Amino acid sequence: MDYVPPRAYQSGVPSSMAFHHHHHQQLQLFWATQMQEIEQTTDFKNHTLPLARIKKIMKADEDVRMISAEAPVIFAKACEMFILELTLRSWIHTEENKRRTLQKNDIGTAISRTDVFDFLVDIISKDNLKEEGLGVTKLTCQRWWILRHTITCSSRSSKG
Repeated sequence: MDYVPPRAYQSGVPSSMAFHHHHHQQLQLFWATQMQEIEQTTDFKNHTLPLARIKKIMKADEDVRMISAEAPVIFAKACEMFILELTLRSWIHTEENKRRTLQKNDIGTAISRTDVFDFLVDIISKDNLKEEGLGVTKLTCQRWWILRHTITCSSRSSKG
């Protein structure tokens, strides 16, 4: 999908509302295009993602024994759509910050702003808060200090 720059903002409409409206239109266009592509698909042999890799991931679940030929094809399309939507939502955050390079924090913001991506929140919160080289998050350090301080204070008060 080609990038469509926002129309000149109409007078009387706050620019943030116009910007939000434009992004909403981009998402609607994205899903309309995806639905149209699905409805018009006749060639199920060409895939953007490797089916063998998808099948290998599916078989990582020990309960899965047999996989029909159609299942990896559907997963491939679902994964493609997932990546495309997350990229579009991340790009929206990039634009809001007047940048031209999509960054890791844009993906994190897109995930945190979209309810359907809630299952990824724990992953991005760990990644986004890591301090360089330590492997410890700022939030973990703060929680540890608060917990330690609370325990120390409560044990002092219970002794006296």
